[in-house]
Amino acid sequence: MNQKSYDGSASLYLIPTPIGNLDDITVRALKVLLEVDFILCEDTRESGKLLHHFDIKKKLVSCHEYNEEKIKDYVINELKKGKNIGLITDQGSPIISDPGYIVVRKVIDEGFNVIALPGATAFVPALTSSGLSPAPFLFYGFLQTKESKIIKELNSLKKAPYTMLFYEAPHRIYKTLNYMLEVFGNRRISIHREISKLHEQIYRGTIQELIPIVNELKGEFVLVVEGNHERTDYSDLSVVEHVKLYLDEVSEKEAIKIVAKERGVPKSIIYKEYHDNKE
Repeated sequence: MNQKSYDGSASLYLIPTPIGNLDDITVRALKVLLEVDFILCEDTRESGKLLHHFDIKKKLVSCHEYNEEKIKDYVINELKKGKNIGLITDQGSPIISDPGYIVVRKVIDEGFNVIALPGATAFVPALTSSGLSPAPFLFYGFLQTKESKIIKELNSLKKAPYTMLFYEAPHRIYKTLNYMLEVFGNRRISIHREISKLHEQIYRGTIQELIPIVNELKGEFVLVVEGNHERTDYSDLSVVEHVKLYLDEVSEKEAIKIVAKERGVPKSIIYKEYHDNKE
């Protein structure tokens, strides 16, 4: 294989595929698709169309959320034989709100290489074209399906000061925006429809402004939502109490980072104060 792994051993390659315009595929992705021994894919019919377009003839093996547990052992056996394997999903980068994690975890645990190629994904162009702060940001993906779980998820994110990105389907977007308005308040948002496709569109405004238009929209969506930038007086809270406000939502390290930003002091000071005084 010309596109050798780090150490020349058999590897699993995660290969991004176009999310719309087929020209978005990279030269390296095409080379790896040509050179791997076979390709794991989410849907053999969709992946077959892609390979046919680029005149690539390769064995396709179905790997989706319902058979990953079963297929992982097959993947390991093939790697042990020295086979190089590609993994693709219908669109975008493998594992990002798509199948593949179970197989990847197994391959890593067995000591084989997992090599991820850079390439197409929907949330990065949505973030950079949103007009909202690009850093820090949180990619969340799809929310749960039940209303109670969605509300719980959004409440866990309510205080987060960073820009948040969600994937959403057309039949759910109206309700999702209403839940966001209820929990987050009327924040700025951008809605990205059919990224890299013929009818790509971006809508920017507040949640309240955009709710009336979404029922008429079709396609796949990325929602980019402004973080919580409310100025709050924390002078009545100790550093320990302030950090603990966020510990149900984020790691201790991230909570300390947030508190340092909100108090306008270095992280090292918050870290020391917190660890010197926490119970």
